[in-house]
Amino acid sequence: MELITNSPGFWDDQNKARKVSKQLSFINSEIEHIHTLDRLKDDISVYVELLEEDFSQGLLNEAIAELPKQEAFIEKAEIECLLNEKYDTQDAVFTIHAGAGGTEAQDWAEMLFRMYTRWAEKQGFAYTVIDSLPGEEAGLKSVSMEIEGNFAYGMLKAEIGVHRLVRISPFNAQGKRQTSFASVFVYPVFDDDIEVEIDPKDLKIDTYRSSGAGGQHVNTTDSAVRITHLPTNIVVSCQNERSQIQNREKAMAILKSRIYQHLEEMREKEKQKLENSKTDIGWGNQIRSYVFQPYQMVKDLRTDHETGQVDKVMDGDLDPFIYAWLKLRAKERNRS
Repeated sequence: MELITNSPGFWDDQNKARKVSKQLSFINSEIEHIHTLDRLKDDISVYVELLEEDFSQGLLNEAIAELPKQEAFIEKAEIECLLNEKYDTQDAVFTIHAGAGGTEAQDWAEMLFRMYTRWAEKQGFAYTVIDSLPGEEAGLKSVSMEIEGNFAYGMLKAEIGVHRLVRISPFNAQGKRQTSFASVFVYPVFDDDIEVEIDPKDLKIDTYRSSGAGGQHVNTTDSAVRITHLPTNIVVSCQNERSQIQNREKAMAILKSRIYQHLEEMREKEKQKLENSKTDIGWGNQIRSYVFQPYQMVKDLRTDHETGQVDKVMDGDLDPFIYAWLKLRAKERNRS
């Protein structure tokens, strides 16, 4: 593959070139992980050997200090071994929708948006906001973004569902406790060369003015694009690009992925399972609770994993929750 990338004319077909380059980057990353695991194994073996031959408290303390970093890398490598389902290695389209409750729920949706972008940054993933709809007073009614990185979809599918917040409302003068809901859904991003036939007659295309917080960056033309695929009622919006043509191309690419996944689910009889996860954004359907008052606790109701370090979670420390769900899912798959 490296020979191919260095061949003359490689970039003549840019779509194919990007695909090959991305695949090569993924393979190099996997190889580097293997080398790192080998080095960790050697380091641990040396510590054990030295401590057995000539024990010293200083060397033991040094080995103990190194252990958390080694354990973290080993656990991540172990988790990646579980990400062996179709599309797990793909990039992800990630959406957040505020539940009923007006400003409270919209503020919660924006807090989740911040949490997931912090998580993406910690992973070294790139993210791009595709479409967003701000709330009237504060927060977000909805937001969609593309998250690019190895195993992005495989990791983020653990977050699909309703997220519940309990806190003292900053929007309530009486200082009452408020419960808010927001839903998360994730789709894999497919390669550009997937074959999906879309009849132009099946598309309803609307243009509108891109939303924003005001000021010089608000578009004065109808550059944002919303495409509805009438047979499946799949709706995709894009307002991130500068021109209507670019937004339309991006929206069509995402629509293509959504339709492809829809057809795959029907063929594999998994569509019902997918729809079951898109439950009402409200009581009894949440996958995780975030409690700020009267105590601090984040608890996943599927795995029972919990922590009292709410600030760390809201700052993107989600790996323990994601890992716990992936391990539980792997056990369930093995049993079936």
